[in-house]
Amino acid sequence: MQIEVVKSKIHRVTVTGADLDYIGSITIDEALIEAANLIEGEKVAIVNVNNGERLETYVIKGPRNSGEITLNGPAARKVQRGDIIIIISYGIMDFEEAKTFKPSIIFPNEKNNTLT
Repeated sequence: MQIEVVKSKIHRVTVTGADLDYIGSITIDEALIEAANLIEGEKVAIVNVNNGERLETYVIKGPRNSGEITLNGPAARKVQRGDIIIIISYGIMDFEEAKTFKPSIIFPNEKNNTLT
């Protein structure tokens, strides 16, 4: 049997932008992408702490150490600049493997989205 489990999580970052006219996705500081073990194009769930919205999109790289967290395209309607969000990716694995799997979870500084 296979199950879906948390693979990566960026816990509580501040939205720096919302660009409705972009094609879609979430732009994330490249340093955060690497620290959370995400890859460009990976599907992620976004949870908005401020308003309870939940959505799915995919990752694109933003400039390294910029602190950028921008929701693009239709997702921009679900957030406002300054909102706190949680970014989560999931992986599918065998049940026994999942029992010992350790996800990559990071806790950036909420004020500037940098790793401390």
